[in-house]
Amino acid sequence: MADLRGIVALAMVLTLAGCGAPQPTPMETPPGSAAVTPSVPPSVPATASLPAAEPLSGTPFAVQELGRFDEPWAMTFLTDGDALITERAGRLVLRYADGRSTEVAGVPEVVHQGQGGLGDVIVSPDFATDRTVYLSWAARGTGGSGAEVGRATLVTDANGARLDGLSVIWRQQPKTSGSGHYGHRLTFSPDGSHLFVTSGERQKMTPAQDRSNTLGTIVAMDPDGGNAEIWSYGHRNPLGIAFDAAGNLWSSEMGPQGGDELNLIRQGRNYGWPLASNGSHYGGADIPDHKPGDGFEAPKVWWNPSVSPGSLMIYSGSMYPQWRGDAFIGALSGQALIRVDLDGTNARKGDQWDFGDRVREVEQAPDGSIWVLTDGSDGRLLRLTPG
Repeated sequence: MADLRGIVALAMVLTLAGCGAPQPTPMETPPGSAAVTPSVPPSVPATASLPAAEPLSGTPFAVQELGRFDEPWAMTFLTDGDALITERAGRLVLRYADGRSTEVAGVPEVVHQGQGGLGDVIVSPDFATDRTVYLSWAARGTGGSGAEVGRATLVTDANGARLDGLSVIWRQQPKTSGSGHYGHRLTFSPDGSHLFVTSGERQKMTPAQDRSNTLGTIVAMDPDGGNAEIWSYGHRNPLGIAFDAAGNLWSSEMGPQGGDELNLIRQGRNYGWPLASNGSHYGGADIPDHKPGDGFEAPKVWWNPSVSPGSLMIYSGSMYPQWRGDAFIGALSGQALIRVDLDGTNARKGDQWDFGDRVREVEQAPDGSIWVLTDGSDGRLLRLTPG
């Protein structure tokens, strides 16, 4: 991985030097950031089965409700406009572009307790040819539970849909007591050469400053799980991760009482938890705020009161050209969809639209529409288009 970083860093330095931009150090360059390769086609034909869109009060959106799910947690689009949706109890649903759906067999056993369960789902950048799906979940083991990541082949035939050859490629270490702060959001580097996984500190706090374990970190690895290394540390509960078009890595993080964060992730940097936070411990105990010179990376944007960011998407579509390149965050306690204006490596708060419901997941569809999943036992799948 070190040789790869050197090659990519040199390419980015030469590119940036040509346009007069500041030159990042090799340590700040994510692997595989030289090119952005979309894993989905630019458009999907409209389907007659979609319900009519209705204005969503107080927002610029029209909304279509496309289904209901039991504790939905994540979704990802496939190359043909179909989508995979996870339910926390351990169910994976394949939703076809025409609105039909079927349960996918072969999902691993999960620990469905507290914040644990079936988590993220993404597909390989080469999904159109290799049909590889990546999942994360909470699993039992020595000492308690912990996040795991696996990959399998998605097979669809006359018998339905199933995962074949599921294998675990990464385990959060150590497994420990409790049922919170697993993290386990997934993303690929822009060229698909490396997989990134967020790892929460499992509500243990101090392990986030100890790089002998992977609690409270973001980890980078090869697509098969090889050469895994801690990319950044000092995280509390990072529940969103995404690359922008320039190859910058961003992560949304659920802070303590106040102090939720959007961070620009740099390799080797310490993000401060639990030694620095712009929030406070539950119960009111003070935590030193981020300040210049404290040795920690401060968030680019933070929220107090809390909004509880549960997911992150960076928009790249054509349906909302005014928001191309901006970050979208699903807010749980904030019951909102939040837009953050990204400008290179800078960020500032944009819009916060009240949904009157906990927003668990936000995704961009192949046609550029924005899809969200609301939280809970009767979670809604919503498609947002310009109102």
